Amino acid sequence: MAVAAVALAAAAVATPVATSASAQPDSARKHLVDVQLLSFNDFHGNLEAPSGSSGRLITGHHIDPATGKPVDDTVNVGGVEYLASHLAEARKGHDRSLTVAAGDLIGASPLLSAAFHDEPSIEALNKLGLDVTAVGNHEFDEGYKELQRIDAGGCIDDGDGKDNQNSCAAHEYQGADFDILASNVIEDASGKTILPAYSIKELDGVKIGFIGMTLEATPDIVTAEGVKGLTFKDEVETANALVPVLKKKGVKAIVTLIHEGANLPKEKWTDPATGKVYEVNARYDYTCEGGGELVAGSPIVPIAQNLHPEIDMVVTGHTHNPYVCDVPDPDGKSRLITSASSFGRLYTETNLKYDLKSRDIVRSSVKGSNLLVTRDIAKAPEQTTLINTYKELVKPIASRVLGSITTDVKRDQSPAGESALGDLIADAQLADQSTVVDGQVPVIAFMNPGGIRADLTAANSPYGEAVGDVTYDEAFTVQPFNNYLVSLTMTGQDIYDLLTQQVAGANASSHKILQVSKGFTYQISPSGPVDGSVMLNGQPIDKAASYRVVTNNFLQGGGDAFAAFTKGTDPYYGGLDIDAFSAYLEANSPYTPGPLDRITGTH
Repeated sequence: MAVAAVALAAAAVATPVATSASAQPDSARKHLVDVQLLSFNDFHGNLEAPSGSSGRLITGHHIDPATGKPVDDTVNVGGVEYLASHLAEARKGHDRSLTVAAGDLIGASPLLSAAFHDEPSIEALNKLGLDVTAVGNHEFDEGYKELQRIDAGGCIDDGDGKDNQNSCAAHEYQGADFDILASNVIEDASGKTILPAYSIKELDGVKIGFIGMTLEATPDIVTAEGVKGLTFKDEVETANALVPVLKKKGVKAIVTLIHEGANLPKEKWTDPATGKVYEVNARYDYTCEGGGELVAGSPIVPIAQNLHPEIDMVVTGHTHNPYVCDVPDPDGKSRLITSASSFGRLYTETNLKYDLKSRDIVRSSVKGSNLLVTRDIAKAPEQTTLINTYKELVKPIASRVLGSITTDVKRDQSPAGESALGDLIADAQLADQSTVVDGQVPVIAFMNPGGIRADLTAANSPYGEAVGDVTYDEAFTVQPFNNYLVSLTMTGQDIYDLLTQQVAGANASSHKILQVSKGFTYQISPSGPVDGSVMLNGQPIDKAASYRVVTNNFLQGGGDAFAAFTKGTDPYYGGLDIDAFSAYLEANSPYTPGPLDRITGTH
């Protein structure tokens, strides 16, 4: 479990290795030793190999002969049984190796982990040898007191489980064996960080300090209750202030683990048959060295540019993108920045030289690459045992069939931003009666696209149900947050403002198109909704009139930079979103997705 930052000595002893083909004299080379850092991020409790698009990564491209357009080549990857095996294999031959992560290891998890308050995921990460991680925004989904319990261990007195959750179902939960860092998260009552700010690791003469933090904007993307009583500080100011603290402890090699990330542009790909150049999605091994670049407006870029020059490397996350790039420090010196996608589908291997004499990392030696967690190797048996234990415990909940679908219902968005799965969820929320109060029935539902975590597939699952049947497990994987539905009254102008915020302000660089319920239609443009196009059941929305809407409590609190929701009046809290989703599937089975015609235009 995370404790006050202390030096931990490794048992392995290595012979110093000189740099190969180096022009340095022997007297300089003998002070250099090899160090390996293995890193990943955004695991999100994916113990079992994720399915559908969540379990694939892009390896290349080819031309579809039917359409003449490029399509992605993909490979199935991920699953903690395979991640643990790949990490164990990668460590072979490396006497000095550390495994680190950049947050969101828990939260927004599949039912197998979420049903037990993510205790199984922490146990799995203990077993695979994680040494230290930063917190991410999803570590706050159940509040910081619960995060502190996750770190320290202990059980929640929840009996047989509330909201299909049960603590200590298999045994007493012992907590995390790795350090969980939260350097920029301050408890208002005490003025102290809720968890340690940094950790120092020692490996046979090598001493490396790790500073861990989440994005300052965490309160904007977590429910208000989850971050109540906390202040999230500026990332650069926090990290830079800790550099002299670490130096006083004799630490000159410093790595920042930060739960913030970059967006990737489309790649250029040349069809080998015709020589024609296309714009395609980025591969898993996206690197700036290979000609790529990070989107200039990405949140991590100004952070990385301004982190103290004595910070040697930056491990990032949050955006679920794969990249290994260079963002120069304030002195113009190259500094590696990495991210390993999400869900345990990738890990980053970084190899570097550490100078035992100067006690620092040789910056020019730092080389990283992203590696696939393929499923063609033996599973880690200890992980299989853990998974089987919890699968048996969760089976009564997970295997219940809710209904059926006639075809896959996917998250893939139209050019306007609408998805079939988004339509289904919004309709389910509108149909839910738990948010009706005093005869006020919601007429529009809004769903955030980031809350839709997986496709709903017609293929049968491990529980043996018929093809097309949807189990509670599958439904929960789509909507794993246990958010509450909230009805509120908004003016027509509020709704216009809301639709504008999808493509403006904090969402200008990465648009977030809300999913909407049946009967609500509009035309989107790069600057927002086209005036006069916003309709409810064929009638224009009156900007001066009031409308009862329903959404989840995350959005109602202004999450994802949708401040227009906070102007809503008379909020009324109903049931859980997963319950509304489950009930709708049961009442509308078999379900067939309709046309994507609620949102038109392009953005």
